[in-house]
Amino acid sequence: QVQLVESGGGLVQAGGSLTLSCAASGRTFSRYGMGWFRQAPGKEREFVAAIAWSGGGTDYSDSVKGRFTISRDNAKNTVYLLMNSLKPEDTAVYYCAGSSRSYGSRNGMDYDYWGQGTQVTVSS
Repeated sequence: QVQLVESGGGLVQAGGSLTLSCAASGRTFSRYGMGWFRQAPGKEREFVAAIAWSGGGTDYSDSVKGRFTISRDNAKNTVYLLMNSLKPEDTAVYYCAGSSRSYGSRNGMDYDYWGQGTQVTVSS
């Protein structure tokens, strides 16, 4: 069983930066592929970024590529999402997810565990 807790969300002006953290419980964290998803009001959940268990493979949606960076520290059981050059359209609840498949995936159905989410609001 893995429990995920996100933190680091908040209100930021357009062009600013935020770093989200996702702390995981459970000794098998290092074997899991991890992902970040987001859901804006009235919209479906969408993939943001993913990282393989080793940290060696990453993937990003086209909308955040070049602005966001996903990373992980397996010694700390934590995955991060550094968000730069934020835009108002990045406003959403951001969710951390863990997949026993060990690699990152764009498909939410591939994930076994989800956090509660953290709100990110970008003002124009």
